[in-house]
Amino acid sequence: MIRRSARGVRESMRYGLAFYELDGPLFALESGRRHMSLYVAEQEVVVKHKESLPGVNVLRSFVKFSDLNRLPLDIVEKIVRDSVAARRTRALQGALPTQAELLKLWAIKEEAVQVPAPAAKAPAKAAAPKAAPAKPAKAVKSTGAAVAKANGAVRSASKSVVRAAGAAAGARKAVAAAKR
Repeated sequence: MIRRSARGVRESMRYGLAFYELDGPLFALESGRRHMSLYVAEQEVVVKHKESLPGVNVLRSFVKFSDLNRLPLDIVEKIVRDSVAARRTRALQGALPTQAELLKLWAIKEEAVQVPAPAAKAPAKAAAPKAAPAKPAKAVKSTGAAVAKANGAVRSASKSVVRAAGAAAGARKAVAAAKR
C-alpha cells in the first residue's frame, strides 16, 4: 500500500526495520509479535491524524496497530499521501531531517538493533559413538532394499554401456581396415 500510494519511494532494510525513503527516510515499519508500528518522519502529519487512529504516539511520531485484521487502510493511505506531500515541500525548502534525527525521534537505538556479529565456530569435539537404534523401522528396511536394487540396476546398466562402447570401437576399427 505504501509503494502504491507513495510513488517513487525506495525500500530498504536497516536496524531490523523496513525503511521507505524519499529524499531520506520517510517511513519505517516495525513488526512485533502481536503488533505493527508505522514510524512517520513527518511529525505534523501524525499530529493531524491523531484523532482518527487509536495507538498514535505523537511524541515519537508513530502509529501502533494492535489488531492487524482491522487495519484502517484508508486512514493509513491518507497519512502516506500527506507525508509524501509534506516531504516534497520540505525538500524544496531544504529542511530534510537526517537519519540520526529520525532515529532519535523514533527512540530507536542503533546499537540495540544492529545485527550481532557472527559467532566464531567452536573447535570440533571428538565425535562420540552414536548408539545404534534398537530396531530399525520397516520403512528403513524397505528403503535400504530399494536402494540396493537400484544400485544393482545402475551397475548392470553401466556394464552394458561399457560393452556397447567396446563393440562400437571394434566396429570402427573394422570399417577403417576395410577402407584400406
